[in-house]
Amino acid sequence: YLSQLMSGIKQYYTEKLSLIKTGFTVDSYTDCLLGCDLDRSIEVIQNIIENAIKYGDGKSIDISFSEEDGCILIAVRNSGCSLPDTDIPHIFDSFWRGQNASGEKGSGLGLYICRQLMHKMNGDIFAGINDGFMCVTAVFRKI
Repeated sequence: YLSQLMSGIKQYYTEKLSLIKTGFTVDSYTDCLLGCDLDRSIEVIQNIIENAIKYGDGKSIDISFSEEDGCILIAVRNSGCSLPDTDIPHIFDSFWRGQNASGEKGSGLGLYICRQLMHKMNGDIFAGINDGFMCVTAVFRKI
């Protein structure tokens, strides 16, 4: 269920982000059954949020939900995106790190693994930048 996926995420990150003074909102959603592995889904959302923490400006991280063609889209949006638009096509490549990654620890595998996991669960993941906000969206099939 979507509520199982989001309850742990919301509880953990509400506390973690309040400690570092980052605004965190999770929009309301309608609970539904998702066609995915709960643990791997949590891993995907956590990785997206950890990247938002690492590469954002620390002001805000927001999670929103939408429904499209029998899928639930979970969008994680963070302020202060310093990644150039030209890097977006590569962020899901293995061992690739963006121009904004200098000085940050990482292997360039996180989003690559997220994409592999989402595909194995018959879902998808994509990213975009709009007005200085990075948004990574995970697409889960509804059952």
